[in-house]
Amino acid sequence: MNRSDQDIVIGKIVAPLGTRGEVKVLVLTDFPDRFKTGGELRAKTLSGKALKLKLQACRLHKDGLALKIEGVDARDDAEALRGAEFVIGPEDLKELPSGEFYIFDLIGLIVQTTDGRECGKIVDVISGGANDVYVTSTELCIPALKDVVAEVDFDRGVMIIHPVPGLLN
Repeated sequence: MNRSDQDIVIGKIVAPLGTRGEVKVLVLTDFPDRFKTGGELRAKTLSGKALKLKLQACRLHKDGLALKIEGVDARDDAEALRGAEFVIGPEDLKELPSGEFYIFDLIGLIVQTTDGRECGKIVDVISGGANDVYVTSTELCIPALKDVVAEVDFDRGVMIIHPVPGLLN
């Protein structure tokens, strides 16, 4: 992915919450501190309209967040925002520690073994459990472990893996 021309989705409004204009947000970032009371965030509606939204309040709610947005004071106002996505620009990305990557940077990388065999492109990343798993276009599931992933080279668009016993069977 070319970061220079893409917004990065960090959250999505999934539903109105209550009758006073709160919205339920699915958080799609490892940095939920981006959603803070008094903060201002960019959003895009389902129709593509760009918005700047100021957060009056933010609280945890079940598996997401409940946000009160300035100017959204009734359930109908909140309903109009359903499906809107909170976005940041590439310049707002936080620096990750060495060896950690953003999922959107991994999607599309060609996977090759250390002996040069091609194993498809990364099409999905499954998070959870003990470690992430990279899924390729050839349906290979690669555990995101240092013993397996030898190198990630974004300039060449390649991930080099050590095919541990049983991985390629």
